[in-house]
Amino acid sequence: MSAKSRFPFFAYLFACALGLFALGGFWYGLGKPLVLPDVASASHKLQCASYTPFDKDQSPFDQPFKLRPERMDADLALLATRFECIRTYSMTGLEALPDLARKHGLKLMIGAWVNSNPVDTGKEVDLLIASANANTDVVTSVIVGNETLLRKEVTGAQLAALINKVKSQVKQPVTYADVWEFWLRHPEIASAVDFLTIHLLPYWEDDPSNIDAALHHVAEVRQVFGNKFAPKDVMIGETGWPSEGRQRETAVPSRVNEAKFIRGFVAMAEQQGWHYNLIEAFDQPWKRASEGAVGGYWGLYDADRRDKGVLAGPVSNVPYWSQWLVVGSVIFLATLVLGGRVRTTRAALILPLLGALAACSIGVWGDLAQVTTRFTSEWLWVGLLTGLNLLVLAHAALALSPRSGWRERGFNALERRAGWLVAAAGFAAAVLMLELVFDPRYRSFPSAAFIVPALVYLCRPVSVPRREIALLTFIIGAGIAPQLFQEGLHNQQAWGWALVSGLMVAALWRCLRVRKV
Repeated sequence: MSAKSRFPFFAYLFACALGLFALGGFWYGLGKPLVLPDVASASHKLQCASYTPFDKDQSPFDQPFKLRPERMDADLALLATRFECIRTYSMTGLEALPDLARKHGLKLMIGAWVNSNPVDTGKEVDLLIASANANTDVVTSVIVGNETLLRKEVTGAQLAALINKVKSQVKQPVTYADVWEFWLRHPEIASAVDFLTIHLLPYWEDDPSNIDAALHHVAEVRQVFGNKFAPKDVMIGETGWPSEGRQRETAVPSRVNEAKFIRGFVAMAEQQGWHYNLIEAFDQPWKRASEGAVGGYWGLYDADRRDKGVLAGPVSNVPYWSQWLVVGSVIFLATLVLGGRVRTTRAALILPLLGALAACSIGVWGDLAQVTTRFTSEWLWVGLLTGLNLLVLAHAALALSPRSGWRERGFNALERRAGWLVAAAGFAAAVLMLELVFDPRYRSFPSAAFIVPALVYLCRPVSVPRREIALLTFIIGAGIAPQLFQEGLHNQQAWGWALVSGLMVAALWRCLRVRKV
């Protein structure tokens, strides 16, 4: 081997080692467990947690509505190891719950679902009264309605009448639960209840708090309510933090942030002597349909009832990072195989680093897809974008390789269709940009899905359909500033999408300048 041929070989080995190191470091950095002070143990139980007894494939909108007593039995057995009580939101289908709570030594805060339908509401209230009177040993308080004023389904006067009706027929304290601002807008409800139940969710505030300021915000609101409504007690009826989903201004969902918030809140609440209820016991995938990915990930346990590490022990943002490392390693090796024996220093350096970058970005996209997809159509969209990434990666790897035989045929086939690969990436990016500009609240940022196409065709532009690509370039470019303005300049996920969108615009623009042969 001559000195001239040895240099690309050693450059190739160096780039491979660097790529593997970057790939392993990337996934380990995301998944490395963090140790925080525990707040729950076998000898120290927390006060209360919200509980809805749905399996991961169930929803309250299912028809017919079926809940499994064996599921509730197993759930309560698990929750009894961590909590003294559970809070429910409806009476429908939960007839077996008081006996199961009694069996496992749990207390209940039971709630009636109040909505705009007086017949349905009447049934819920009647069931609430009957269950409270029949189970005075386990039902410690009753909740007439949850965020009904927020949803504008009843008036304050109608709700106060329902509360007074229940108070006249049960022995337990009666309350109503809503976001804290709505108590200030409807003071007549405060005079009707025995104690106030306020919801404090810093992530969902109109001005979202980051994880460092969230606990201070909770403490401030709790103090205001304690002073304003004394001597009535104020219970924090919902508080928590999502473990997955999109960033809102400076509020970043993650498992580590959920653990930081919950552990910090419990320590503060118990030091201050507050009554509280954490939202929620288990992740509820059905909520993603109305709240985006973030809605399904407020649980202390996941939908399969596995501990997320929120209350005790080390906690990881990506607990299955090693699996994604394996997937990434396969993508990395496949890129090297497609590239074959490189003969130039440029190819020797670029090919392994491209493989490592693709392995990381496709893995992040796959991990995001797991938490954001809900329907078959969304899985199809994920599959198409993943396939697009793999085709673009293959095109780039073959372009860097010495081509003959099957490599030559594969490259020629992809080269002929490269313009349509660019068009597909541009179309998908434009659609997602429009969604993030005009309907962003519940949408996640898909940055990882476009890193590979943007960089590949920025560095190696190809001929494209000019009129269509020009329109897509305009849509993507025009959306960058508005989406940043809406999300706030401190939103790192929004900046990431802006950067990738900028790369897409540059790639599309360069492709527009390629003359068709």
